[in-house]
Amino acid sequence: MLKLEFLETILIRFRQQRWPKVFLFALLGTLLLAPAVQAATGGTLDRGQTFALVLLGITTVLLSIYLFVVIFQPERF
Repeated sequence: MLKLEFLETILIRFRQQRWPKVFLFALLGTLLLAPAVQAATGGTLDRGQTFALVLLGITTVLLSIYLFVVIFQPERF
């Protein structure tokens, strides 16, 4: 009974916060895109380098979207 209440509390807090979702989707995107990057490089990069490259790409895209929003909607910030 106590475990169920604890899990419900975690799920409620997870729904209210935004950053854990962003990190979760970034990691899932890394898992989905890493094999494609590995295949495109022809196996010259090892697995760790591939994951780092994909995370760098995802971070760059998210940062550019954030800066685009900040530039064109500064009143929100």
